[in-house]
Amino acid sequence: MDESFVLRLIRHAPTRGNQQKRYVGWTDEAILPFDAVPNLQLEMVMGSDSKRCRQTAAVLFPNAVYRANRDLRECHFGQWEMKTYEELKGIELYRSWIDDPWHIKPPGGESLTEMAERVERGIRKLPENQEVTLVLHGGPIRYLIAKALGERFQDQTALHGGCHTLTWQSRQAFEERALCTSFSVEPLTANGNM
Repeated sequence: MDESFVLRLIRHAPTRGNQQKRYVGWTDEAILPFDAVPNLQLEMVMGSDSKRCRQTAAVLFPNAVYRANRDLRECHFGQWEMKTYEELKGIELYRSWIDDPWHIKPPGGESLTEMAERVERGIRKLPENQEVTLVLHGGPIRYLIAKALGERFQDQTALHGGCHTLTWQSRQAFEERALCTSFSVEPLTANGNM
């Protein structure tokens, strides 16, 4: 019988832009300080090449080697980077994008379809281990959870500092994009939130 495959998806700690509810896509912002009990056992973590993912991994997994993969970045919001809903709500294209982000994209940015294709490329580069930990962004995590559960992207939540654990019957089932067999979320921070 095949060994189960476990994928842990951890959203990076918040940045100032996140706190201000800005679209922080490819903008390379640093995280705000946070407290967590580090995992000293994990030897390798993979994730986005952004500063906020690297910094989060360094706090949570100080002894691990970090393998960065630019395909695992957040959605690129183009000209809407670092803007808020309040700043954009009067723009017709923005309102259309809110209604259909899979096919409409911000000027100079990418649609959710393009982000999903890029994330799938990144996922194909995972190590052959039976357990993999990724430090990512809200968009890619929501996409991967929706795919694993057979649910809608819009119905998913990715908490800052939350560890979203997905388990499949085997690595092959994961690679074939079968639905996962279990899903759970737990906070990694000292006080349970960021």
